[in-house]
Amino acid sequence: MTVEKTPSGSAVVLSWMPVAAMAVVAVVDVTAGPGVGLLPLVSLGPAFSGLVGGWRRTAVIGLAALLLCVGLGMYNGLFDRPRGYTAMVSVAGVTGVGIAAAVMRSRREAELASVRSIAEVAQRVLLRPVPLTAGPLHAAVSYTSAVAEARIGGDLYEVVASPHGVRVIVGDVQGKGLAAVETAARVLGAFREAAYDEKDLVKLGERLERSVARELEDEKFVTAILAEIGDDHRAVLLNYGHPAPLLVHGDGTADFPEPPAYALPLGLAAHGGPGPEPFPVPFLPGDQLLLYTDGVTEARDERGGFYPLAERAHLLKDPDAHRALDALREDLVRHAAGPHHDDAAMLLLRYQGGDDGAPA
Repeated sequence: MTVEKTPSGSAVVLSWMPVAAMAVVAVVDVTAGPGVGLLPLVSLGPAFSGLVGGWRRTAVIGLAALLLCVGLGMYNGLFDRPRGYTAMVSVAGVTGVGIAAAVMRSRREAELASVRSIAEVAQRVLLRPVPLTAGPLHAAVSYTSAVAEARIGGDLYEVVASPHGVRVIVGDVQGKGLAAVETAARVLGAFREAAYDEKDLVKLGERLERSVARELEDEKFVTAILAEIGDDHRAVLLNYGHPAPLLVHGDGTADFPEPPAYALPLGLAAHGGPGPEPFPVPFLPGDQLLLYTDGVTEARDERGGFYPLAERAHLLKDPDAHRALDALREDLVRHAAGPHHDDAAMLLLRYQGGDDGAPA
């Protein structure tokens, strides 16, 4: 089913502004008489049209303005003096400029649409849809970029059903823009390969560290959390300076499993310090594990308050994992009350429980 979009109120007002401006000038000119000298203001019609409309509409508005100028000039008897012709030249000149402006704006909009389309394709290639099911898990993902025009950013996620269990990564590249996207692509490429090859989760992390360290410069880094879920009703986590995930138990209680000690992010191992220690957490049928980036917990409301993720765990109770995550994302957008200042990625892993896979 196709949904037809209805123009917004502001768009309707802008579309009628040229006509309204010419109507007001005409009424005032007829009422006040020729002594006021408002006739050149008829050019406001094509001027406004050039800012908000296409070139064809601007040309039509300009022609209407020129005819109106002739009519008012004849009504006021201005063509006996240069004043009437000057007004006509003014309207014609503004119409020409308005048409040129409309053409240039249309080209820029077409270029922007092309860039958006390319960025969306790149986003789909970089961040592929996660599998709906992987081993005993249901998975759902949400991604919101801080760069609204490009719809692409530096957060990353992936789910791989490997011979060693379901392996997951959620990460956040320092910085934004194309450089962050390139780094995210390298991390994901290395993870997708190593997730199959490496039997040990720590070895997988070390391989990612080497891959990132070869590419990054100038103290740049990637925070990340790795998870491995097997058939033993637990999730093994490896945290590289990333926010702790939210674990929602089948009874509705929630907590944030913290690592024994936080390690440096990926790319900073050369600075010394111990590497991350893998730590298991119980992950039973009916439980949910939400991995996310700091764009979620650091989203602020109008009063500067951070998003209270733990208090919103009840929003994940919907039996459908995708609807549950959509509900959480919509609540996050309402809390932020404005554009996101950082990318926000969320990956929900739901351990199938019962006959329908819904939380117990």
